[in-house]
Amino acid sequence: MSSKSNNKEESSQTTSVSQQLARQLEAAAECNEQYKMLFLDNTIQKLSHAICASDEEEISVNASALSLGIRAQKKLLSKLSSKSVAKIFIDETSGRILDNLHKLARNYSGKKDADKLLKSIIKTIVKMGILYKNDLFTENELKLIDEFRNRFHSLAKSIITLYEVDFKFDRSVLTRMCQECQELTHKIISKHLTQKSHARIDYVFNYVSNIEFLEYSFNPNSTANRAIIKEAIEDMHTLMDTGFL
Repeated sequence: MSSKSNNKEESSQTTSVSQQLARQLEAAAECNEQYKMLFLDNTIQKLSHAICASDEEEISVNASALSLGIRAQKKLLSKLSSKSVAKIFIDETSGRILDNLHKLARNYSGKKDADKLLKSIIKTIVKMGILYKNDLFTENELKLIDEFRNRFHSLAKSIITLYEVDFKFDRSVLTRMCQECQELTHKIISKHLTQKSHARIDYVFNYVSNIEFLEYSFNPNSTANRAIIKEAIEDMHTLMDTGFL
């Protein structure tokens, strides 16, 4: 009886902590941008620790509490601007690469499409970041993530080659590699995110893998585009040298 009573008390405490953190996350949506960014990162860590600290016997209770916390995290993130959210989950170097991609997209098809592209990328990264921080990916999904990293690394090397070595590099190869990354991303999130998230992923990869967009971006006769690509390539080298890409 004593053991069961203790388990109930521990379960109740874990749920209570999670609910408190969830309420704090929602309340933080009313605070200023700087506070929200600092608060969010700290709260995600505290929430994960609170949930994972309990015994296996409390999994059903913890799953419910974790779900509550994640919903609150997503609600808070929806209150933040894209740039503020990006600062939490995206490092400065990667942020510059995204900024340069936005410039290329804006010059190619206009501000509206470029903004949609950037927001779709950031929202996807953030949602996957929340799932990862809360250890919600299965062992198989983590293997898919590793496979995605390898494919994306190869894609990045091909982009660098296209810029630095051979302008006659077959653009269709980049399109195929993008499609492979696209398929892997869908598999990774299939059990976690909604169809709306899948649509964002399709928008991103379909846009960047479009042959016409690639031809435009890597046009050797475009001084402006060459300058933008040059900055992005330099940052990609930095990420590769530090092991982040």
